[in-house]
Formats: sequence, structure tokens, C-alpha cells
Amino acid sequence: MAAEMVTGVLVSTFLERTIDTLASRLVDIFHQRKYKKQLSNLKMKLLAIDVVAFEAEQKQFTDPRVRDWLLRAKDVVIDAEDLLDEIDYELSKIQVEAESQSASKKVWNSLNSSFVSFFDNEIESMMEQVIEDLEELATQSDFLGLKKGGGVGVGSVSCSKLTHTSLPNDSVIYGRDDDKEFILNWLTSDTHNNLSILSIVGMGGMGKTSLAQHVFNDPRLEEANFDTKVWVSVPQEFDVLKVSRAILDTATGSTDHSIQQEVIQKRLKEELMGKKFLLVLDDVWNERPSKWEDVQKPLVFGGQGSRILVTTRSEKVADIMRSEKRLLQVLKRDYCWDLFAKHAFQNANPQPDSDFIEIGKKIVEKCNGLPLALKTMGSLLHNKSSLWEWKNIMKNEIWDFSENESDILPALRLSYFHLPSHLKKCFAFCALFPKGYWLDKEWLIQLWMAQNFLENPLQKKSPKEVGEEYCNDLLSWSFFQQQSIFNGEKGFIIHDLLNDLAKYVCEDICIRVGVDEPKGIPKTTRHFLFSDSKLGFDRFGSSIDTQKLHTFMPTPHILHWGCKMSIDDLFSKFKLIRVLSLYNCRSLKEVPKSVGNLKHLRSLNLSSTQIEKLPDSISLLYKLQILLLKYCENLKELPSCLYQLDNLRRLDLEGSGVQNVVAHLGKLKNLQVVMSSFRVEKSKENNFQQLGELDLHGSLTIGDLHNIENPSYALGGNLKNKPDLVKLQLEWNFISSSSVDSEKAEDVIENLRPSKHLKKLSIRNYIGRQFPDWLLHNSLPNLVWLKLEGCESCQRLPPLGLFLFLKHLSIARLDGIVSIDADFHGNNSSSFKSLERLYFFDMRQWEEWDCQAVTGAFPCLQEFSIENCPKLRGQLPMFVVLKSLRVFHCEQLEALIRLRVEELSVCSALESSDDSVSLKIFLLDFFPTLKFLELGGFPNLQMISQNHVQNHLMGLTIKECPKFESLPANMHVLLPSLRELRIEDCPKLEWFSDGSFPLNLKYIKLTNCFRLVGSLKRALGDSPSLESLWIEKVEAECFPDEGLLPLSLTRLMINDCRNLKKLNYKDLLELSSLEELQLAKCPNLQCLPEEGLPKSISYLAIIKCPLLEQRCYKEGGEDWEKISHIRRRRLGTEYSYA
Repeated sequence: MAAEMVTGVLVSTFLERTIDTLASRLVDIFHQRKYKKQLSNLKMKLLAIDVVAFEAEQKQFTDPRVRDWLLRAKDVVIDAEDLLDEIDYELSKIQVEAESQSASKKVWNSLNSSFVSFFDNEIESMMEQVIEDLEELATQSDFLGLKKGGGVGVGSVSCSKLTHTSLPNDSVIYGRDDDKEFILNWLTSDTHNNLSILSIVGMGGMGKTSLAQHVFNDPRLEEANFDTKVWVSVPQEFDVLKVSRAILDTATGSTDHSIQQEVIQKRLKEELMGKKFLLVLDDVWNERPSKWEDVQKPLVFGGQGSRILVTTRSEKVADIMRSEKRLLQVLKRDYCWDLFAKHAFQNANPQPDSDFIEIGKKIVEKCNGLPLALKTMGSLLHNKSSLWEWKNIMKNEIWDFSENESDILPALRLSYFHLPSHLKKCFAFCALFPKGYWLDKEWLIQLWMAQNFLENPLQKKSPKEVGEEYCNDLLSWSFFQQQSIFNGEKGFIIHDLLNDLAKYVCEDICIRVGVDEPKGIPKTTRHFLFSDSKLGFDRFGSSIDTQKLHTFMPTPHILHWGCKMSIDDLFSKFKLIRVLSLYNCRSLKEVPKSVGNLKHLRSLNLSSTQIEKLPDSISLLYKLQILLLKYCENLKELPSCLYQLDNLRRLDLEGSGVQNVVAHLGKLKNLQVVMSSFRVEKSKENNFQQLGELDLHGSLTIGDLHNIENPSYALGGNLKNKPDLVKLQLEWNFISSSSVDSEKAEDVIENLRPSKHLKKLSIRNYIGRQFPDWLLHNSLPNLVWLKLEGCESCQRLPPLGLFLFLKHLSIARLDGIVSIDADFHGNNSSSFKSLERLYFFDMRQWEEWDCQAVTGAFPCLQEFSIENCPKLRGQLPMFVVLKSLRVFHCEQLEALIRLRVEELSVCSALESSDDSVSLKIFLLDFFPTLKFLELGGFPNLQMISQNHVQNHLMGLTIKECPKFESLPANMHVLLPSLRELRIEDCPKLEWFSDGSFPLNLKYIKLTNCFRLVGSLKRALGDSPSLESLWIEKVEAECFPDEGLLPLSLTRLMINDCRNLKKLNYKDLLELSSLEELQLAKCPNLQCLPEEGLPKSISYLAIIKCPLLEQRCYKEGGEDWEKISHIRRRRLGTEYSYA
């Protein structure tokens, strides 16, 4: 029922149908033809405005009077929509009440009288006002000279499926070979600098990001041997904390929610310490040197040759970053044509007509060599099949408009003008989101659905299918760029210039608080988004008419926010709200009953709040389609009346405390349900039956399966007919003293057969003796992830090697498994064709892995881990492309694999006797491509042997090896890339001979190695490369000895030295480059040196050193003056700043 978000076809066909449908319903229910006549009049007035909207849309860019007319027209059309929504709600309410009261004649008369009174007292006056406004707009359009049908055939493109272009991550980039070669040469060249910066500078739409993407993914970058590659899209508002956090999160592949800048930057420094990294900062706008300096501080600790590649529109940005520059020029003529033709003709066969080529070349000239314009125009014309359409676009007067008149490129304006009307409103709605923001595809479609943007006149497709078609079409027209994030979720980004376009065409409708306020917030605002605020949300401002709002939501992925006004007061501000998000509102603990007054609400997001229940008044939200309750951990149950919401389409309970299903919820045939867990209740057959009635999506854990008394009840779950349930975990929970019926468990799991579309499966604590037939017979062809854990009675593994797409396999605590043979491989020598990660844990009875007959298995395996398998003997299989290997507490393994791996972590138990077969010499030459090596817990390991140069090893850790005596000789020659060295609990190890210290070593950690610490000075010499030193469990009372530490140190950590009483000031004061000093767990450390600490220190941490902490507090601390100059300080858990 939504009016068109932007101008074009102001009155959508959906709106027309709504008027017709309401008129028919009014006649059918109340036999009132007067209402039908009034609605028909409204429809005609709307269409009278609509027929001049095409020309007005084009003229708005140059005629401010026309633009004002359009803004007013949009507002009035949305008023009409809201009026129709009021009527529709009241009709729905009456029908529900009639059904609940069995619809006697007396009841109908009462309801009839109530509706007539409502229509006469409220609707008629509103309708008269809307009609009056429409008539006034029609009169004004005549004065403005707007012609009817001025653009017929332009904005009303057929809704048929569009031909899709290739995604924007094109395999070819046109006209940038020289630029690409220059950047690659810069990235791969040798340098003595720790950090170098290059900025790609050019105007918007020039292809800076595309060029950087092609460079970032070029195979030639491997020559540079970067340890870490990070890509960060920088928000236009350059916040030091957010940018630093983004770099850290991308570098580590995790999310750090710390809110303190120093914590984030400390972790980032630790992550990059000594590593040669490539960092791309895409789309930087910041021109304040102080902000860049703050972001840069942890970056300078990377290894020699680290690079930062920047894309920016401003040379001033490059100047404040002290970077080199590469200025992008517009594309040359031939390349312009190649790029345009790729999108316009898409390798057409046969070749396009010469007339099309001739017009196309004239259009290319008008794009002025700008890649974004060429690509967008090509995508537009690809969907135009007639020559006259190409000519009309070529001759369109928009080309003659100055870019300065609207700041929107003519090519982009024209492409937007030719978008089908149903796509215009969906695209323009995206103006609500910040530039560079990643739009989750599923979430965006839900928002479109809640705004009724998804048109489906024949009702042959689901809203999701329609939404996906719209997304694909916007991709095809190059208005969206597809981009997946690290966890594989699909979504889109919008180029900044297209974001500007979206904002321009609906700037009075979509308001982003914190971005758009300088221009004022008009009363016509319908969609309201506010940014993260430490103060919380406390006001709308006086200019906005909150009663008209359709959308209220925080910036997506906001961490936490508070609402200064009560939630009840907030709700009272809304009358026409459709999308309401209180996601992550920390002050929301109770949903007020007044939520039932929000009668037009379609989408309600209460995710990640502290609510414990929902009020029964939620049943009054007859139009509610989406209810999001993700991660509401305190919410244990849903109101029993939820099934009354006939229009509910999406209920998301992921991560919430809800573990049971509301009765009768399965009656809602269009409802999709996402719920993390479901607990089987004892003696309740209906409990499982209700689960079977739901259309489940996403992932589900079914727990307490031991409570199923009759195996036939499990059939009620109907799991095999749930194709959208892609991840499933089945759990039993037996108490050790309880009786175990393994046969019943086998029947239960057999009846829990999942859909063939299942992708991830976990079976925990299953006590049957054999796995179900549907796992034995490979009935899950799409399975990519499998975990079998705690199935202690099972004596044989299924033939998992036959699962063609299985990538991840984890097997743990299967104590019934004694031998694994060819059956595990499916008696197939080339089994596990797709497997990339294989883990075995806590297999205490496993003795044998017969793998001699399966020499072709595991062709893709990259990670293999085997831990706590004390009885396993023999050798492991041959893995041909392994990158990571971990063997831990497998005392009886006879040999390790001698393969090329990139990361190796091999551990065995210290408790092993000397009589057992155990590793004594580790031959590093067998691992020529190894990047990280960890050896631990080998009681007899004595040395690492190496005779050849190993260029890849960057990290070496040796721990808990009591007989270990020798590192490889000539490490400075044989291990030129070694950057990190950790030695723990190896009391016999002494340093290598003088002159063999690795030349690029940046970080050393020594734990409980008294001989090593004593010979540290001789080993390090005047090492210019070492930057970080971590000393742990040293018995000395005074540390460090004079001349022990190299002058290059920037970071020193002294930890868990129980006997340490004082610090040697002479050695410390010589460390003129020292920036960070950490002292931890030194209970007897009494004071800082009399002379103080080096002036270069900018961060000091004193943790669990009670005597020293007391002396360093500002109030009465005897050592306070020694540390007061240090910019950042930590005493215990307290932080302070100079």
C-alpha cells in the first residue's frame, strides 16, 4: 500500500489495486456504495497527478519550482496511502472481532454502526483534505507547464525479469593497465622502510576502488610475501576508534567490541607486531592530520616492507597521510567503448546492429571517460531493445544539465530516470543508510516487504522471491554492487555517487540524524535513522512530525544505545509507524502495552534487548509481518495469542531464551520461523507435533531427545520436509545413573531424518549403538559440515568419505571406536574429495587407523588436528596439500607426517615414559613451505635439524620439551623470514652461536628458560631488528642485567617473576626507543628506579604487582611523579591518561 518513494510513477499499480479492493470490501461488508464512490474519486485525482509526474521527474534537476512541486506531490500521495491504511486496518479489526464473537446479527449491527461512525467522523474529513491537495497540485502542474504523459514509456518499464549483467567484481578492468602495473611494482619492490603509503586519487566514479580490488587480488602480490592482507572500507565520518576496530576485526577475522581506543589499538599493535602487512583503506575522506596520526600509531609496528594503499577523492587526504600519489585520469576513448559495450551488448551474438553501435558511441562521448557513468549507461541500454529508445536517451536534455546544478552526474540521473518504477522506490529507500554501508540482502528484503514495496499482482511468488528478483535487477542495472562478508553472508554496497543520487531524489523523506541535520529535518520526513550516540536517543526535534513517521531505527549494527525518554512516551509519538527497530536498546527491559496502539506496524525489531515477555496487546497488531526477537536471552516464552497475527510472515528467535513453540502457531501458513533451540518435554506428544507444523528456517538445536517416550513421536517433527532448515543439532542428555535404552534412541534418530537440503549437522551424546541409515547411506547430498560428539556407544563410523561436498568433519569422544578402516572412506581410495578440515578429539579407545589402501584420499585437506588419542598407534594418512597440522597427547604415534604444510602444531604428553616411541629430532627440511611451527610436550625431543634454506617460516614455538637442547645452526641464513620466536619450559636450551641470530626477528618470548635469559646478551648482540621482548618466570631479584637488552626495543613485558624486587635503571634508561612497558604478576617488586623511566614510554601497565601499584597512584603514591608524564597508564584494572 506504499506510495512510490520517489517521483516517477507516483501512483503504483499496487496502490490502485488497494483502492479497488477496499471499495469492493466496503460494498460487500456494509453495502455502502457511497464509500466506493469516494474512493473512486480519490483514485482519479491521484492518477491526474501521476500522468504529469514523468516530465516533472526529469525537470526537477533544473527547475526548483518543479522540484518543490514534486516534494509536495510525494507528501500528498503518501498521505493518501496512510488514509487507505487506516480504512484497511479498521476493516481487518472488524472482521477479527466478528469472527471471535461468532458474528451474530446483533454483533454485525453494532460493528456496522461503529465503522460508519469512524468513517464519517475521521475518514471523510481526511479524504476531503487529500482530494483538495491533489486538486491544488493538478492546478499548479498546469501553471508549471507539465505535460501529461511527458515520459510515457520511460518510467513505466515492464516488470518482466531483466537480463543480468556480470557482478561488479569483473575479471577485466579497462584502461588501467599502466596504473595497475605502477601500483603492483610499488607493492612488490624492496624497501628499508617499515611502512610506506600510496594514495590512488581521483574523482568519484573514476574506478579507484575497482583498481584497488584488482591489485589486492592479483597473484603477483604473492611475490611480496605479505603476512597479512587487510581491506577496510572507511566510513565518511573518520572515527579513530571505529577505523582501528575495523582494521583489527578484519585482520583477526573476529569482532572486538571493546569501546576503549587504547585497548583496540594495543590489540592491533600486538596483531601486526613484526608482520609485513598490506592494508587497503578504501574511500578515505579525513583531512585532519591528528586523526590519521592516531590511527597510524599501531600500524608503524608492522614488519619491514609493510604497505598502506589508500583510495581517495582528495589530494589533501594524501598529503596529510604523507603518502605517494597516483592520480587517475579519465579513460581513453577506446577503453570507454570497451567498458560500455561490455555492459550494453554483453558479448552479443550475433554482433549488434551498426545503428546501435553508432548511437552507443555518441552516448559514450557524453560520459566523459568516467567508468561508473559508462558502466551504468551500458547496463541501462542493455535493457532497451529498440533503436528509438536508444535515440531518445542519446537526445535527452539531461545530458545538457550542468553537474553543478544538482551534484548528480547526468549519466546517473538518466539511468535512474529509466529505472522501472518498482525499482526506483526500493533503490531510493537505501538513501536511509550511511555511505559505504554493507546491506544484508535478507534484511533489506524484509524492510522492503514491511514498506509494501514488493509488488506481486498475480500472487504467484513469495515476497522473498519478489525481493530477490528486485535485488538481482538492481544488480543488473549496476545500482547495487554485490559483496559478501567474511562469513559468507550475501549483501550489497552502493557506490557513493549512487547514494548521493538516492538521497537527492528523496531527501525530504529519508533522514539520517547526524548526517542530514545541517539542512534541517522537514515535516515531510517519513523514514528516520539515528546514529550511535554515547548520550543515547533523547529527542526528535521540533521540526519533525513524528505522527507521520513510517520508519524509526538506529544505524544498523549499532553496539548499544539508550532511550532517554520512556519507551511508552516514544510509542506515543507514533501513529503511522510501519518499521520500528529498538535493536540493542540497553534501556528496554519491558515492552509497554501501548505497543498495541501501533496499528500500522509491519516490522518490529526488539533484538538484543533485556525484555522478559511480550504483552498480550501485541495481538492487536493485525498488520504485523516481521517480529525479530534475536538474542533476547531473558525472553523465555511467547504470548499464547501470537497465532492471531494472520499476516505474520517472519518470527526470528535466534539466540533467544524461547525453547518451546506456541500452540496453534502452525496455523499461520505463511509464517517462517527461526529458532535456535527446542527442548523436548517429557510425556508431551503435542510438543513435538507443534514443531512439525512450523516452516522452520536457518538453524535449530533439538535438545533433551531422551524425553521422547515413543519413537513415533519423532515423526511429528517432520524434519525431512523442512528444506529451509539448513543447520541441525540433535542432542541427548542422559544422566549417568539413568537407564539407557539404546534401541529406542536408534528408532528416534531414524525418525528424525532431515531434509536432503541440510548443509550442517551435529549429533551430540547419542547413545545408540549405530548411526541412522540416513547417515550410513549418504542421504544428505548437500552436507558440507558434520560433527559427531559424545556418541560413546557407537562402534563404527559411517562411510563419510562418500559425502561429495563435505568440507568440515569433527569427531570427538566416541569411546566405542577402536579401529577406523576402509569403511570410513566408503571403501573408496579417492574418498573425502572436498574435505578441507578434519578433527579428532578425545578418542580414548581408538587404537588403529588402517589407511594404507586409501592413498588418494583427502586431496583438498588443509587442516588436520588430532588430540588426546592416547592408544592410537601407527602412522597417519598421506595429506598432499596440508597447511595446518596439530598432534597433541597421542603418545603412541610412531611417526609424524613428512609433508609440505604451512602451519604445524605438534604436541605430545609430558607424562609419556622414555620407553615409548617418541620424537627426538624434528627434521625441518621435510617442511619447505612451513609458515608456523609449534612443538610442545615432547619428553625426548632434543633438537630441530635443518640443512637447507627455508624462506617461509615466520613463527617458531617450542614448549614443554625438557630435553630440548638445540635450535638449528645458522638460523640467520637458513630462516631469513623468521619474525617470532617463543621458547617455554625448555630448561636445557642455550642460545645459538654468535652471528646466527635471525636477521628479521621482531618478537621473542622466553618463559621459564633460565639458561636462555642468562645468555641473552651474547645471543642478541646489537640486533637492530628486535622490537618486542617478553620475559616470564625469571628467578632473578634484579632485572635486567646491564647491557642485556638491545637498544632497538620498543616493547618490553616482564611477567610472573615472583622473586623480582627491583628494576635496573641503567639498562632501562638506555632504551631510548622503548614505547611500552608492562609489569605483571611480580608481587615482590617494590618500586620503580630512583631515576624514573625512559621518557620515550607512552604506555605503562602495572598489573598484579600490589607493592608497586600502591606507590604509583596519584593520591599519595611515592612513585607517581615518575609516571605522571606517561600518556597512557594502567594500574590494575584502572586506566588513566596524562
